[in-house]
Amino acid sequence: MPEMLIDYYKAIEASSARMLEAAKLKDWDEVVRCEGACAVLIEQLRFQAGQQELAPEHRKEKTRIMQRILRNDAQIRILAEPWMAQFEHLFEGQPQVMH
Repeated sequence: MPEMLIDYYKAIEASSARMLEAAKLKDWDEVVRCEGACAVLIEQLRFQAGQQELAPEHRKEKTRIMQRILRNDAQIRILAEPWMAQFEHLFEGQPQVMH
């Protein structure tokens, strides 16, 4: 279980990397599972960030981690575009329901 804030960033990065690998394999169920894990970790990070500060020596590492997460996300989106287009095609002509 992560204890320092930087550990949460590292865990989110690892989940992001798993998500990218799953997207490369077109394992969209695994992508969704990893996305859920990321969401939980992000919420935990938000809570912990209210309880403690990121150590000054970890700030550069956090920046590098965030850049890798953003690159992973961009690659996942590129890989998911054909799948999303196919998914959207299934709903063409269907009435839109707003909740």
